[in-house]
Amino acid sequence: MSINAYGAHAGDRPLEPLQITRRAPGAHDVQIDIAFCGICHSDLHQVRGEWQGTQFPCVPGHEIVGRVAAVGAHVRDFALGDLVGVGCIVDSCKHCADCDDGLENYCAGMIGTYNFPTPDAPGWTLGGYSQQIVVHERYVLRIRHPEAQLAAVAPLLCAGITTYSPLRHWHAGPGKKVGVVGIGGLGHMGIKLAHAMGAHVVAFTTSESKREAARELGADDVVISRNAEELAAHARSFDLILNTVAAPHDLDALLALLKRDGSMVLVGAPATPHPSPNVFNLIMQRRTLAGSMIGGIPETQEMLDFCAAHGIVADIELVRAEQINAAYERMLKGEVKYRFVIDNATLGA
Repeated sequence: MSINAYGAHAGDRPLEPLQITRRAPGAHDVQIDIAFCGICHSDLHQVRGEWQGTQFPCVPGHEIVGRVAAVGAHVRDFALGDLVGVGCIVDSCKHCADCDDGLENYCAGMIGTYNFPTPDAPGWTLGGYSQQIVVHERYVLRIRHPEAQLAAVAPLLCAGITTYSPLRHWHAGPGKKVGVVGIGGLGHMGIKLAHAMGAHVVAFTTSESKREAARELGADDVVISRNAEELAAHARSFDLILNTVAAPHDLDALLALLKRDGSMVLVGAPATPHPSPNVFNLIMQRRTLAGSMIGGIPETQEMLDFCAAHGIVADIELVRAEQINAAYERMLKGEVKYRFVIDNATLGA
């Protein structure tokens, strides 16, 4: 089945219209007509060859929402017309300890939605900047938001679960003080989710202009991270800091804000490493510096249901297919509040 898509033939070339092939649905597959696909910062890094191992042509996109167009003979949980989503995972080994625990994101055999090995043509997965996708039913997620919110649901499949998973794992909730560093595609979701969980939320930003915006998202307080006095006012007070910044920066100033046994979790993925923190910032207060990567399928479904129950979606700007390259440049400059989403109906226009 040949369909329209958008992708790149090389890391130094812009994205352009492509024709790609999708497999026919197998017995356990779900075929999805993609309505919208979010643009993630990792899409840019991968398609421009900034991360090792990019295979071309590369069709990015792992924040996918749409409707079921066909199902395999053995599929029981999805039917034609259902609103569904696909996130960062389209396959895994299905039998390791991680898969058994519903943590397919940590499976050594995890297959990502694009740029991972597959028997399908051309030999690696092609993502959601396309009209359709075919995915094993295990990795398809049900969407319970109103259809009118569908475009704004798309970023939940990456930005949402990337922030929800560590907030849940480190028990954000009533009585906990949670910091969210960075108010971008990830950070704005972290603020919304931590607030909905009942935590006291403090947003960290380098920009004074984002102070009011952070409060509107649900932050109880906002700290300008370049202001030493504002940082000092929160010394040794945080249970958890969720660090979403995808650029190398000094971690020590933030680690000093954790109380004893507090944790800072890194979810941003910079292209080059952070400066190494001072180990005494960790050992003197039994603090933890940790990382977290998306979430497994059960937790992603839990996140979607939580967001539907609390009326949470991403703040987005909808773009046409021919605007993707311009959106990438604007994303690099931070000129979006807070996530671009592609209207996939424009792929064939």
